[in-house]
Amino acid sequence: GEVEHTRMTLVEHLAELRSRLFRCVVAVVLGGAICWIFYNQILEFLVRPYCDIRGGDCGLYVTDPLEGFKVRLQVSGYGGIALAMPVILWQLWRFITPGLYKHEKRYAIPFVVSAVTLFAMGAALAFWTLPKALDFLIDIGGTELQEIYSPAKYLTLIIYMMLAFGIGFEFPILLIFAQMAGLLTPEQLAAGRRWAIVIIFVAVAVLTPSGDPYSQIVLSVPMILFYEAAILIGKLM
Repeated sequence: GEVEHTRMTLVEHLAELRSRLFRCVVAVVLGGAICWIFYNQILEFLVRPYCDIRGGDCGLYVTDPLEGFKVRLQVSGYGGIALAMPVILWQLWRFITPGLYKHEKRYAIPFVVSAVTLFAMGAALAFWTLPKALDFLIDIGGTELQEIYSPAKYLTLIIYMMLAFGIGFEFPILLIFAQMAGLLTPEQLAAGRRWAIVIIFVAVAVLTPSGDPYSQIVLSVPMILFYEAAILIGKLM
């Protein structure tokens, strides 16, 4: 009776999860294949911030015979996830929609579009601030150091920076959904504004891989503005 019905529901739920995960994996693989094909163009684009501060002398030096292959895999893997982001977010939304009311399900497309747009904006901002971050890291080491970067370590820094900024820019969506779910109210967010600002600065300091003050300010200010925007949207909703 009831136990059998619950078990079947759980099995169906797990089958749906497997199906949606499979679609996400296929999307990532296809995205990764595209990035593998256009690897040279992507690498040239990612090295541009380093070239900007070195005046064109921006070679990355390989000391491991396998490093070139690892770097290509790294670029293809992260690039595949980035290209598959709309599919991943759409599958995530479709998986959680059974727990939502009909009037809340209409937010599916706005959720996916806004999440992808905000992540892209954050990643673009990280890319824009990277020359300043590299300048800071080079200057703080002193004039006696001659920087020779390996592509794996350079790309790890730039990818983590773009991920940190992209995740930070998802902040308002989390706050809006917390208000939709009744976990928070606009009044509670407004009352906790001072603590929120402190927490944002601490979180950004932990999230930002470069650790330079310029990048931390550039990420913290939008997150504070997003906090205020989430309060306003919560009141309108």
